[in-house]
Amino acid sequence: MSTYLDTGFLVSLYTPDSNSIKAAAYLRKAGGPFAVTLFGELELTNAIQLRVFRGEITVPQAKAARASLEADLVSGVFSLMPTPPAVYEKAQQLARKHTAALGVRTLDILHVASALELGATAIYTFDRRQAALARIAGLRAPVRIL
Repeated sequence: MSTYLDTGFLVSLYTPDSNSIKAAAYLRKAGGPFAVTLFGELELTNAIQLRVFRGEITVPQAKAARASLEADLVSGVFSLMPTPPAVYEKAQQLARKHTAALGVRTLDILHVASALELGATAIYTFDRRQAALARIAGLRAPVRIL
């Protein structure tokens, strides 16, 4: 795996929002397969359900999103992996070194740490602070927010 997909990127891929077209285009360019950690799957599931709670999508849309994710897991687009335990130590290091300057959130740090521990060379994210952290940590973060 050379590219890690942040949960926000995956939410845009599976549910309609302002970044959905960009997410699909970037995914086509990147190729795969992509690893999804159990942590990432949980956050994606919760994010989809929060979109229902907020009235941004319907229950049928949420079910369709989950079905699409399941199909992509079965077909090999994504590979579900355990979250490596070393992710938490790497996240601690990143937090101590960079949070005061960047204002990055815990979940964003965990995604960057996951990407690093899984051996990714790039992370796709629509979050500016997470992208800044990823770049400082040595990952490419090519997705631009317009």
